[in-house]
Amino acid sequence: MVQVQSIKSTYKAKDTEEIIDRIFYRPLGYVMALASKSVGLTPNAVTIISIFVGVAAGHFFYYSDITLNLYGIALLILANAMDSADGQLARITNTKSRIGRILDGFGGNLWFVSIYFHLYFRLISNGYDPFILLFILIAGISHSFQSAYADYYRNYYLMFVHGNNIGEIDESTKLKEDYKELRWLKNFPQKFLMRVYLNYTIQQELFSKNIIKLYRLTKEKLNISTHSQLSSIYRLLNKQLIKYFNILTTNTRMIFLFFTLFIKLPELYFLFELTLLNILFVYVILKHEKNSDVIYKEINKRLIAL
Repeated sequence: MVQVQSIKSTYKAKDTEEIIDRIFYRPLGYVMALASKSVGLTPNAVTIISIFVGVAAGHFFYYSDITLNLYGIALLILANAMDSADGQLARITNTKSRIGRILDGFGGNLWFVSIYFHLYFRLISNGYDPFILLFILIAGISHSFQSAYADYYRNYYLMFVHGNNIGEIDESTKLKEDYKELRWLKNFPQKFLMRVYLNYTIQQELFSKNIIKLYRLTKEKLNISTHSQLSSIYRLLNKQLIKYFNILTTNTRMIFLFFTLFIKLPELYFLFELTLLNILFVYVILKHEKNSDVIYKEINKRLIAL
């Protein structure tokens, strides 16, 4: 019972965890986090190792041999487990950091860049026209937006429903100031990663006018009584969206990718991203922004009445 409770303590919040995470990745990640802690590995070191493993996985998807594809699948599952482990290790050791969040997101993108790169050359070797690259690039851009917004909205949910210390929200205006303070010659790794993270945050804010407006209202005027009201309203309107946020992140696309590899039609993976996932992406943005506007008006009205 103590161990189960320890595993649960490394979750961000149970209601944002996918079933596959709760029954597989979190338990495995927890064991890996404890092992990493025992040998002195930091969360960032685990993240960097997972990047190399995930990028290596992509190479095995170039081949039409199902055995080699299985090696790639095993490596990608391992990388995803390590991606879980780094966050769990950070919570166990209380060493969460912005650099860790940046590396985590950057690493996941590198996995899929490798996967897309190798699948492109696999399709070319199978007779596809090289111009299919345009199709794959659009799918990659779609993936980037889908994952970025799912992560963004889940962090808002964690912040508003479970407390400020859980959500990880940064605004591009503040990041630009931090970015300017770094120097390329003196702080090259940090400045490069900050530039990547700044671009990522600008991307997240692009279609998020109403939720940003709500966030700024809470920073400026929220007190304890209205926070409990906000938490209840936000959870009521947005809890149903959590399952859609999760679909737009890693697990669902990995499962569909594995399916397309087994039937030897990896091109269907890109079609999946361009159609079903993009339709879901548009729905999530429109619904979340509408909910945010409703919550903003309600909370603002209650603040005025105080």
